[in-house]
Amino acid sequence: MRQNNKKPLPVLENIRVTDASSDGHSVARTDEYVIFIKGAVPGDLVDLQITRKKSKYREANTIAVKEASEKRTAPVCKHFGTCGGCKWQNMTYDWQLFYKQKQVSDALTRLAKIELPEIAQILPSQKVYFYRNKLEYTFSNKKWLTLEQINDKNLSFGEEAGEISRNALGFHIPGMFDKILDIDTCYLQEEPSNAIRNEIRNYALENKLPFFDLREQVGLLRNIIIRSTSTGEWMLIVAFFYNDKEAIEKLLNHVSEKFPQITSLQYVINSKRNDTISDLEIILYKGNDSIYENMEGLKFKIGPKSFYQTNSEQAYELYKVTRDFAAIKDTEVVYDLYTGTGTIANFVAHQAKKVVGVEYVPAAIEDAKINSQLNNITNTVFYAGDMKDVLNDAFIAANGRPDVIITDPPRAGMHDDVTNKMLEIAPQRIVYVSCNPATQARDLQLLDAKYKVTKVQPVDMFPQTHHVENVVLLELK
Repeated sequence: MRQNNKKPLPVLENIRVTDASSDGHSVARTDEYVIFIKGAVPGDLVDLQITRKKSKYREANTIAVKEASEKRTAPVCKHFGTCGGCKWQNMTYDWQLFYKQKQVSDALTRLAKIELPEIAQILPSQKVYFYRNKLEYTFSNKKWLTLEQINDKNLSFGEEAGEISRNALGFHIPGMFDKILDIDTCYLQEEPSNAIRNEIRNYALENKLPFFDLREQVGLLRNIIIRSTSTGEWMLIVAFFYNDKEAIEKLLNHVSEKFPQITSLQYVINSKRNDTISDLEIILYKGNDSIYENMEGLKFKIGPKSFYQTNSEQAYELYKVTRDFAAIKDTEVVYDLYTGTGTIANFVAHQAKKVVGVEYVPAAIEDAKINSQLNNITNTVFYAGDMKDVLNDAFIAANGRPDVIITDPPRAGMHDDVTNKMLEIAPQRIVYVSCNPATQARDLQLLDAKYKVTKVQPVDMFPQTHHVENVVLLELK
């Protein structure tokens, strides 16, 4: 018989939690190492189970709260702690904002090491729940089971009467690509989002439609994407692994009858080994091929593949800050780098002589052009391509040297070639919008060769999470 030589994981008692990290964990410190903790709130006194040991840090789970912090609150969601989506739901919103502000301040002061103005107070989100306009759920025949379910000898799992089904429709368990947490209620998107998801799952179970097996790559039902707009339109996209025409039509007809609010019902056949649908044909089953968002009288088209900020109301606040920082005059040329579907470009166009948008994804550029046409905006041009390759001397000669650059890169920040080109072009002002203060700080350090940071404004786009947006204004020295 094989012996288990693994040492039991150590338990640490009466540990005071002192901080929160930029990845959503709480933090405690000993004389020897830092501990990154799941399930705790700064100020808690806790007992911990160490789960990972490294030379300079440990990772741990909270196993008991001896003294609850004043920053702690009761999570509203029963899935909290298992679902990895809302790590800070056990922290009051005021303190969430405090640690997001601190995250921006720490990144810019410790990493950028440049001269900074006073950082403005973070802009809170008016909605702290039900603020998302897009959620994606995954089907799986390998539902995540809790320890209580696994240890309950009275429970049996299977498809027969009295057994608990292993089929699930929900979110991925963090770090486990093939395990899905079955979601009952999610507090991030308003109704009928939960009702739509639960109805689809119930219909699939009643009609014995096969849920996807992520490891074996078998099963009909793969994913659903639910999108909504502040104008009251709803889009549902259902991804199937193969084309079972009869089963697909029955399911979609059922959903359509139950939810007349769905103005765009679409589906896709995805037989690939990954869930991305950006390279696949989306089939319109019923209604319109798009939904529309409004912002300050501007109309933005959102298709099944379109990128749009997932907190519509707070996106408006973010774009207003960006526009205010840019201070564009009607004689100025503006470059909007990483323009996505041209939302910022179109939002600021009425102030500028010309706006030039650049984005890697060709489909997004087509959306950007459509959004200009929808709003009778004639002073925008859009280009698709890799930023470091597009932004060359010939491009600048053809489009005019920019007076203002707005840049909103992905989490990885900007390529060094792009940063160096911006230094060479030397616009009067750069407005840098970032979803990752750490990579933003790295890029600001490079831009410091010619630019001074004159304004910093954090914006909370994602309550209950550790994520924060930050807008920085740089002006030529």
